[in-house]
Amino acid sequence: MLPNYDDLGPIQSKEKSTCIETNRALRFLKFQRSSCTLLIILNSKMPNPVATFNTTMGVIKAEIYLDRVPITASNFIDLAKTGFYNGLHFHRVIPDFMNQFGCPNSKDPNSRSAGTGGPKDGEFLNLKTGATEKRFGGGNIKDELISKDSNEPGTLSMANTGQPNSGGSQFFMNVAHNDFLDWFGPGESKHPVFGKIISGYDTCVKISQVPTRNDNPRTPIKMESVTVEGI
Repeated sequence: MLPNYDDLGPIQSKEKSTCIETNRALRFLKFQRSSCTLLIILNSKMPNPVATFNTTMGVIKAEIYLDRVPITASNFIDLAKTGFYNGLHFHRVIPDFMNQFGCPNSKDPNSRSAGTGGPKDGEFLNLKTGATEKRFGGGNIKDELISKDSNEPGTLSMANTGQPNSGGSQFFMNVAHNDFLDWFGPGESKHPVFGKIISGYDTCVKISQVPTRNDNPRTPIKMESVTVEGI
């Protein structure tokens, strides 16, 4: 006996409807899975970038605290990526204290103006928030007095003139625990930490111990290049 196709019609429509609903459910689950994956990526803690300092006395690597002081870190990264630091010299080194670097006038290691310069005014991207930040008043950035990281041995800290919002491109590498420089301490000096050496600290110490004249190395110590990875 031949089947009654009129009777099969409703059955086929029901199966088709079930199939459509199943596909919709699968697509919804797939969307939810994608959304969850995206949220996990956005909310996950990304590792901080790492800067490599290639000096004539060796290589130093440091974690840059983009997660803690994003304006200060982004300013440094922007300068490094544009080649600002390449070819400059350490202009002030003091044993059991620190090594200072980052003045554009130090391209000539014997320049009397080494230690007095900074970057040009302009804008740079805050790599954490996406906001546009500014260098002003001679290449200075806003003091970022947020993270209570002390000026411990191996930390990178912003140099300034002693006045508020006067940091720009210059910074120093601590070779002692200079807690009197902490912005959150009782002293007048306010130098926020924005990174810490993760390898090559021995090179940093050796730099601080070279013979000097008025704190300037007698034999120039050149920064061949500064590169940043992980951003």
